[in-house]
Parts: sequence; C-alpha cells; structure tokens
Amino acid sequence: MTTLLRIDSSARIDGSHSRALGDYAQSLWQAENPTGQTIIRNVADGTIEMIRAETITGYYTPPEEFTPELAQATALSDKLIAELQSADTLLITAPIYNFTVPAALKAWIDQIARIDHTFSYEDGNFAGLLNANHAIVICVYGAEGYLDGQPFAAANFLQPYLQFLLGFLGIEKIDFISVQGTTNPDAVTAAEAQARVDLDRLLATDAV
Repeated sequence: MTTLLRIDSSARIDGSHSRALGDYAQSLWQAENPTGQTIIRNVADGTIEMIRAETITGYYTPPEEFTPELAQATALSDKLIAELQSADTLLITAPIYNFTVPAALKAWIDQIARIDHTFSYEDGNFAGLLNANHAIVICVYGAEGYLDGQPFAAANFLQPYLQFLLGFLGIEKIDFISVQGTTNPDAVTAAEAQARVDLDRLLATDAV
C-alpha cells in the first residue's frame, strides 16, 4: 500500500503555519492517492524521548547480544523506524527555532538515524537505507531573509541540515517549500499563497 508519513514538529497546534500547510499537502496527496495510507506523527507531543546511553549502546549491539534492558531502550527507535520504512513519501513540517530544527524534531531524528537500519557504513563509505523515494519539507520562518542569497542565509541551519540528513539516509528526491515572515501578516499571506501553488505543482504530479 502506498504510504505517506507526516512528521509535525511545531510546538504550537492552533495557529501553526507549518501544520496548516501540512494539512494542505496531506489533502493533496490523499486526493492523488485515494487508496493510500497516511501515518501522522506529532513529534512535539512529548512522546519522543531523547536518546540515552542505553539507547546508543543498543544501536551498536548485535541483536543476538541484546539484553531486556537494551531491547527496552531501543523499542521506540524500532517503532519509529518501522513507520519510516513503510513510507513511500515523507512529509515534514518544521518551523525554525533558534536558527535550526525544533528540539522535538531532533529527538525524532536521533531515534531514526540508526546504523544498519536507516544507513550503513562499510569500507569507509556511508549508504542510505530508506525506502521512501520522495520527501517534502515545509520550512517556516518567523522573519524574512533566510533563503539563498538573502541577508540571513548563513543563519539558516534548518533547511541545509534536513537536506543533508535526508539525502544521507537515502532519499533522492527532496523538495523544500519555504514560508518566511510569519510575524508579518502581509508577508505571510503572500508566502502561504505561493506555498500552496508550489504544493499544487509538486503533488498534482506525485501520485504513486
């Protein structure tokens, strides 16, 4: 079954620009994939634990050597990776917090970026292992000027980080939709309208 995995990371529910655009993108995907399955993971709801020493130990321990404690420490990672590996398309909605990804999204990343599960390392080379063939990332910025060639581009550690990470994990097609100036009512109205146009273009031709 064709599957969309949606990851929301804004700490806000009501009034979240990234979630609103995520809703729009999801509706477009579902219209193009009426028999598909959608999995929604709100990583900001407090259920994604920060990794601990036992988690990291479990990541590097062969399965046959697992103890009950290590199995418990990596159980959430196993669950989140299973969700991720079931997806054909990944949709991430992410506001910029202090120039980078929200802590909740980073916690999810630390749970799913796992050797021999979502990437491999052999003979000095890394290889991504994800099954998803397309990622759509909706990035939302409170101020303007964060995109390439703009005054604050050097302070944007949100998009470049996610671009590298998703490629590292094996996703070849990565599309970014950016909305800037959410603290400016006039700017955000125009930016969100353009984002919807961009999503229409992407998802009207993205039926699997």
